Amino acid sequence: MSAARSKTATKKTASNMSGARKSGQNPLLAAWRGPFEIPPFGKIRPEHFSPAFDAAIKEHAAEVDGIARAKSPPTFTNTIAALERSGQSLNRVARVFYNLTGADTNPALQKIEREMSPKLSQHSSSIALNQDLFRRIDKLYERRVDLGLDAEQLRVLERHHLGLVRSGARLNAKGRKRIAAINKRLATLGTQFGQNMLGDEQAFKLILDGERDLAGLPDFVRTATARAANDLGHPGKHVVTLSRSSVEPFLQFSARRDLRERAYEAWIRRGENGDKHDNRKIAEEIIALRAERAALLGYHSFAEFRLDDTMAKTTGNVRGLLEQVWSAALPAATRERARLQKVVNAEGQNFKLAAWDWRYYAEKVRAADYDLDESAIKPYLQLDRIIAAAFETAKRLFGLTFAERTDLARYHPDVRVWEVTDTDGRHVGVFLGDYFARPSKRSGAWMSVFRGQQKLRGEIRPIVVNVMNFSRGADGEPALLSMDDARTLFHEFGHALHGLLSDVTYPSIAGTSVSTDFVELPSQLYEHWLQTPDILKRFAVHFRTGKRMPDALMERLDASQKFNQGCTTLEYVSSALADLELHSLTDASHVDMTSFETALLKKLGMLPEISMRHRLPHFAHIFSGGGYASGYYSYMWSEVMDADAFGAFEETGNVFDRKTAQRLKEFIYSAGNRRDPVEAYTAFRGRLPTSQAMLKKRGLAA
Repeated sequence: MSAARSKTATKKTASNMSGARKSGQNPLLAAWRGPFEIPPFGKIRPEHFSPAFDAAIKEHAAEVDGIARAKSPPTFTNTIAALERSGQSLNRVARVFYNLTGADTNPALQKIEREMSPKLSQHSSSIALNQDLFRRIDKLYERRVDLGLDAEQLRVLERHHLGLVRSGARLNAKGRKRIAAINKRLATLGTQFGQNMLGDEQAFKLILDGERDLAGLPDFVRTATARAANDLGHPGKHVVTLSRSSVEPFLQFSARRDLRERAYEAWIRRGENGDKHDNRKIAEEIIALRAERAALLGYHSFAEFRLDDTMAKTTGNVRGLLEQVWSAALPAATRERARLQKVVNAEGQNFKLAAWDWRYYAEKVRAADYDLDESAIKPYLQLDRIIAAAFETAKRLFGLTFAERTDLARYHPDVRVWEVTDTDGRHVGVFLGDYFARPSKRSGAWMSVFRGQQKLRGEIRPIVVNVMNFSRGADGEPALLSMDDARTLFHEFGHALHGLLSDVTYPSIAGTSVSTDFVELPSQLYEHWLQTPDILKRFAVHFRTGKRMPDALMERLDASQKFNQGCTTLEYVSSALADLELHSLTDASHVDMTSFETALLKKLGMLPEISMRHRLPHFAHIFSGGGYASGYYSYMWSEVMDADAFGAFEETGNVFDRKTAQRLKEFIYSAGNRRDPVEAYTAFRGRLPTSQAMLKKRGLAA
C-alpha cells in the first residue's frame, strides 16, 4: 500500500468510526458526553464489545500503517508522538472490557474474552514486529542525541525502541512469525488460566448449618457468612467462599478442625482438581512458550529476559535478596510452629499441627501475647471510616480532596465514585471504589484505570478504580475490616494515587507504567500511614459506641505487627522463589508443575504446616496475563524501598512533613516512568536503600 493510499485508508477508517459514534448504535464507539467522559456503563451490553473491538483494531492498524509507511523522514513528532496518539478508540474499549471481566464478569463476557485475547495479541504483534515502523524508530534512536529532545521525549523514544527490540523486531522473518504465534497462544492460555481459577472459586461453597458448624466463630464472621449464604441462595444458613476475606477469618476462628481442613484444602487446590478447571497443563505450556520466546530473543531463560529491564537487572540479585530473607524467616517460623504445637498439647489435643490449624492457633497465641481479640478490633475498623482515613492521608500529604458523586455512572450498584480536586480546586481525576466480594468478581485486590493521564491531546485527567473483595456487614450495619483488610485498602489506594497524581505528557509512561519492581513502592509505602497515631486515633471509631480506639489497644496492635512474620514471610518468599526458579529453567519443555513445586519446597526446607501464598495452579500473578511473571519478588524488592522511604519522613519528626511529601510527589507519585527507577528513588531519598530496615520491620533482624 502506498503512503497516499495509507492516508486515505486512515481517513476512511476514521470516518467510519465517526459515523459509528454519530449513529449511537454502539455506545462504546459513540462520544462519551457525560461528566468527565466516564464510560456510559448503563448503555453498554456484552454484544457491543466484539464489533467495537473489531472497528477499533482496524482504526488503530490504519493509524500505525500510516506512520510506518510515511514517505517523509522520521521525526519524533511524526513517528513517536504519532504512535502515542494512536489507538485511542482501542484503549477505551479494552479498558472498559477488561475492567468488567475482572470485576463484574458473566458467561457472555468470558466468551468474548476467549475470542478477543488471541485477536488482540495478533494485533499487538503486528505493530511490535512491523519492520517499516521499527526502521523509522531505529533511525531516530541512532540520532537521539542530535534531535534536540527534552528529557521526557528522550525517555519515551528510548522506551519505544527498547520495547520493539524486546518484542523481536530485530529477528528474521521466521523468528518474528514464531514470536507472534507464541504471543497469540500465550494470550489464549492466560485467559483460560484466569477463567479456570474463577470457576473453581465460584464452584466452592462450604455451607454451615447449625450452631455446631459455627463453633468458635465470632459475630462478625457469622454475619459475613450469613450475608454470603443469603446472596448465594441459602437463606437461613451460613456460607464460606474462597474469597480471601471469607476463608481466612474462618480458618482463624472456626473450632471445627474438620471444616477448617475442608476449607483450606479447597483454597490451596484451586486449579488442581483434575477437572475442567485444572490449570497445571496450561501453566506448563505457558512456561515452555515463555522459555522458547526468551531463547529466540537471545536470553538463557525467561527470567533473564524479564529482569534485564527492571531495577533488579539479574536473577542473581533477586535470588540474593529472597534467600537472605528466607534464611532469616525460616528459624522464626520454626519457633512459631513450636509455640503453636505447645498450645495444641496444652489443650489436651492429640494431633500434630497441620496447615489448616496454623491460623487458628496463631490467633490464640496472638490473643495471649498481645491481649488482642480480632472481634474487639474489627468494630473500630469500619470500611467507610478507613476510606475516609485514606482520603485524609492524601489530603495531608498531597493536598487532595475527594467529593463523592452519586450522579456519575458506575458499572455495578456496589461501586462508589468520587471527584478528586487539588488545593486550588482544580480537577485531578475521578476515583471509583468497588469494595465488596461477589461471584462475578475475581479474587484479590487491584487498581486499574478506565482512562490514563496525559497531556499530548490536551490535559487529560485519569479515571482510576480500586477493586477489593471485603465481606459485607449485616443489614443496617457497616462493613467491618480486619487490620489486614485495612492495610489492603491503603495499599491499593497508594496505587490509585500513583495514577491520579501522574503528571507527564506521553501516555505510555503515565501513572503506574513503570518497572514491576518499582510499581509496588507507592502502594506499599502508603500502608505506613494507616497506623500512624494521627490517622488511626481519628478514624478508628467503634461503630456502635462512637468511641475512639483506646490508646492501649492501638499500642498492642502496633506491637503485634511483627507477630507470625516467620510464617507470613515464608508464604510469600516461597511463591516468589517458585516464580523465579520456574522461569529460570533453560529447558522448560517437560516441566511438571506438581513435581517442580514439591522439589523446590523440599530443597528450601519449607515447613509442611505452611503453604505457599500462591501455589502454582492458581498463581494468577504470573500465569493469568503474566504481568508479574519473574516479577513476584517485586513486592519484597519494593518493601526494601518503602521501609527506607518512610524513614525519610520519620527522620524529620513529622510523618506528614511537607517538603518530604513534595519530593515524594515530584519524583515518585507524579513522575510516571519519566526517569529510570534507580534515578527516581535516588532523587527522592538521596541514596539507594538497604534491606536492613525491611528485615527490622518484619522482626527478622535486630
